[in-house]
Amino acid sequence: MSVVPQPWPLPVPQVAEAVAAMYGGKRERPLPVLVRDKLGEWLSDEQFAGAYGVRGKPGWPPARLALVTIFQLAEDLTDRQAAEHVRTRIDWKYALGLDLTDPGFDHSVLSEFRTRVAGGGLDRVVLDTLLQRLAAGGLVGAGGKMRTDSTHVISAVRDLNRLELAGESVRACLEQLAVAAPQVVAQLLDDSWGRRYAARIDTWRMPASEARKAELALAYGRDGHTLLKTVYAAAGSDPDLAFLARLHQVEVLRVVLVQNYLAVTDEQGREVIKRREADAEGLPPGRSRITSPYDLDARWGVKRDTFWNGYKVHVTETCDTSGNGSTGADGDADGDAVAAPQLITNVETTDATVPDNQMTEPIHARLAGRGLLPAEHYVDSGYPSAQLLVSSLAGFGISLVTPMLADTSPQARAGAGYDRTAFAIDFDAQQATCPQGHASSHWNPVSQRGTNTIVITFAVSTCSPCPVRTRCTTSASRRRQLTVHPRDVHQAQLTARTAQGTKDFQARYALRAGVEGTIRQAVAVTGIRKARYRGLGKTRLEHAHAAVAVNLIRLHAWWNGHPLDRTRTSHLARLELALAS
Repeated sequence: MSVVPQPWPLPVPQVAEAVAAMYGGKRERPLPVLVRDKLGEWLSDEQFAGAYGVRGKPGWPPARLALVTIFQLAEDLTDRQAAEHVRTRIDWKYALGLDLTDPGFDHSVLSEFRTRVAGGGLDRVVLDTLLQRLAAGGLVGAGGKMRTDSTHVISAVRDLNRLELAGESVRACLEQLAVAAPQVVAQLLDDSWGRRYAARIDTWRMPASEARKAELALAYGRDGHTLLKTVYAAAGSDPDLAFLARLHQVEVLRVVLVQNYLAVTDEQGREVIKRREADAEGLPPGRSRITSPYDLDARWGVKRDTFWNGYKVHVTETCDTSGNGSTGADGDADGDAVAAPQLITNVETTDATVPDNQMTEPIHARLAGRGLLPAEHYVDSGYPSAQLLVSSLAGFGISLVTPMLADTSPQARAGAGYDRTAFAIDFDAQQATCPQGHASSHWNPVSQRGTNTIVITFAVSTCSPCPVRTRCTTSASRRRQLTVHPRDVHQAQLTARTAQGTKDFQARYALRAGVEGTIRQAVAVTGIRKARYRGLGKTRLEHAHAAVAVNLIRLHAWWNGHPLDRTRTSHLARLELALAS
């Protein structure tokens, strides 16, 4: 399929007249109509040409399919419903420049479009283009304030334990081989294979006893190894069947077996299949462990008391409070200017195992690429580190406004004794002085887990006879040891920890909480907390389009002159406040 770039036609006069008649006077025009009127042809087919070939029959214009996908997420529609809206909704026809009798397209076109765009790495095109358009209008720009938070995303596959994963991986491989090379599968089948793999693993009840579960797990492992040996033997002996070793589900089964089983030799010299145990043979780390044969990117993740299988999405939005929002807004009923909306400037989607602090620099780099670096970035304590406080300011000119994690030393946790702040550290003299006035004996710059640190050690002859040694250290070596960051990082950490206890910081940092409302809106409107599609690429595409949908919803309210809603307070909460005063 190829792309023939073409401009969107103007709204058909018959459609335009009908829209003008239906939404005349004070009646608000719907989102698709205002998007066409305010933004015009803001997407072009050339932007998606890299995802299509240069030969073949031209399909539906990808720029208009992208707009359909955005409207679909803005109304939380299925593909069938979105295709039906293209055929029947007059406001959608107005936005897409279609005639009243245009039949639209089959709903499967949307799936093919997503596959092409995600495979071509063009998932950010719509968000980048919208932000460029809004930056030209002054609604977003560099400087100012932004805030970021993350939420979990549940994958579009069933949760499987290790037993179910092994069985379903064998079954999925058998299903693919039964189509690609039925003669290979036929030589394996017997009654036991039919009983175990005729139906999906989630359609029948697993045995209750541990012994029966262990027996079934070993059967899955043996069957999987037997199946792979048969496939590799057929691929190696017949050139026409060499492709079997490269089949997707064959490779998935191989990885699942490696991660969950071992092939060992018993005392009689026979090969025996056994399960891997975490405390004996060890299991792969969570970041590389397959959790489903149908979504190889999904991973198990945990955040506080939430445990899920899937992904994580980070949402960044503007949060300036000084703008008057006069540009382009129609004003409210009283004629006052309506504040400009807070707009999403970035979304980053990762698998569930990536911690928040590994995403701070990628988020800054993405904003820098768009020319939208903020002066202040409000994040929670999961995003920063002492090093990031310094590197964000030096590399991007961004001041991180965030509470730092507390000192985790035994003295700091107990709230007694001498923690790190009780020591005077002289970086010029490369020496530390303890609360009793004694100087350290060693100053060793080292690298710990890829981070530059300094290990400061006091002599045993100094610490051993000290009358307050038990308040300083309980080390068996009877001496105190400190680990500190280099000078600039150390000072930034101390300054941040000192400032975060003040009322001024707490009042300033309260601005960060608003991003949780944005995530709540994205969840309620577009359903970003449950992935619609399988794979990290398509999930990223979904989240980028969802961010555009939320931005357009907020712009729609602003274009219609709706002020931002005030925070809702229940009657009970008002009563409690009144009683407290």
